[in-house]
Amino acid sequence: VKDVVAVPISALAGDNVVEPSAAMDWYGGPTLLEHLETVPVGTDPDAEPARFPVQYVIRPQSEEHHDYRGYAGQLASGVLRVGDTVTVQPSGHTTTVAAIDALGTPTEIAWAPQSVTLRLADDLDISRGDLIAAGPPPAPTKDVQATVCHLNERPLHVGAKVLLKHTTRTVRALVKDIGYRIDIDTLHQRPATDGLHVNDIGHVLLRTAEPLALDDYTDNRRTGSFILIDPADGTTLTAGMAGSTAEEWTRHA
Repeated sequence: VKDVVAVPISALAGDNVVEPSAAMDWYGGPTLLEHLETVPVGTDPDAEPARFPVQYVIRPQSEEHHDYRGYAGQLASGVLRVGDTVTVQPSGHTTTVAAIDALGTPTEIAWAPQSVTLRLADDLDISRGDLIAAGPPPAPTKDVQATVCHLNERPLHVGAKVLLKHTTRTVRALVKDIGYRIDIDTLHQRPATDGLHVNDIGHVLLRTAEPLALDDYTDNRRTGSFILIDPADGTTLTAGMAGSTAEEWTRHA
């Protein structure tokens, strides 16, 4: 804990909870509510490496814009500027940002969570679901280790075939292993031989049909999270937070 603030309170009498207490004239600090309103929460997405999931490829193919090729989407994190070097995943091609359009107007810079259209210096094969990344890009992988929270009444079992939706990309996936579930009362790791049931939190290994460029959730919450979907009816099954790749997977008995 980097910063500890002590606020003397009486929940029963309401002392220093919302209003300063007349019974504690020796204390001159903020009330509990005043302090909580100043505590920073979350992270600043602008301080993270730039991540731009492509949502739509714009090709007007008109006389006026016969060479126009733009990639529309919402900047998930970071800042992009004209001239920045970027990597397109999962292909791994490197290029530079030639132009940025915001609401049809050229701009030199875009920051999260703006919705913009990027134009790149090179003519690359890019489609919906690809990730344009500045800085060290996440390595594409088909084997994903993750901590998940199961949200559906139907249990999640090893061998289940699901859809994995990550940013704007949806791919088929297989539940290869469930390492353990977490006992929410003790935080101990327990075997998950009968799968994960509703509200269970556990650790799983997934195998996807196509490579995904996921950040570690601890590094980037927006490009490190995903959901699992039932391919039969489209219901959400599980929310996941990506961790290490399968090469670092260790079983927990």
